[in-house]
Amino acid sequence: MGIVSKAGDWAFKAFTAGLGITTIYLTATFSANVYKGLAWHNAQSCGPHQPLPIVVNPSHVYEAGSDEWEL
Repeated sequence: MGIVSKAGDWAFKAFTAGLGITTIYLTATFSANVYKGLAWHNAQSCGPHQPLPIVVNPSHVYEAGSDEWEL
């Protein structure tokens, strides 16, 4: 094996090791960010949800059998 071949092998090993370290780092930071995001989301909730009231506007009346709304 020549010197160039050994240098290429070491360069490849260093590159793949860098990719492995980067993958581990990104996985850890992604997991931490998901945890922080879920904690933030849970802190935003304001308790049990109440149904919205139904408001009927009496000025808009539909007559049965009619094709139009009276305004």
